[in-house]
Amino acid sequence: MTAEIKEMTMSIIVNDDGFSVLGDGPQALELKHLRRSDTGGHTVTVPSDTQAEELKDFLNQTVTVRIEFPSFADGRGFSLAKRLRLMGYKGRIRAAGHVLADQYPNARRSGFDDVEISEDLAKRQPEAQWLAHANWADHDYQARLRRAS
Repeated sequence: MTAEIKEMTMSIIVNDDGFSVLGDGPQALELKHLRRSDTGGHTVTVPSDTQAEELKDFLNQTVTVRIEFPSFADGRGFSLAKRLRLMGYKGRIRAAGHVLADQYPNARRSGFDDVEISEDLAKRQPEAQWLAHANWADHDYQARLRRAS
């Protein structure tokens, strides 16, 4: 089974409270290796071009869906996260890869719980830059409309 598991390297997890280190954390299965007969508790890594319907049969056994962002200019992962939430998925959704601090509010509004970035990106965009966007819900236009009524 070790050939089916994708090792996760040292990463920084970003959430509304700032940075934490993933370390040797959970190993992630690629979707193609997940079986309907699996008992659950998995972290599943999928590319940004995955169709939400491909995950439908596995959502009840998945703790975290980890969506890869190959480039900061590739927004398909935001759409995938939103579709998963609309399908009723309540588990953790993590954006992984090339996500910038400026994109954090959009990631949270799309349904992501957190963002996984490399140590190198964390050095270029330190925690303070991410925390400057941690009040993403306050600046949501829909929230402002609700407060105005």
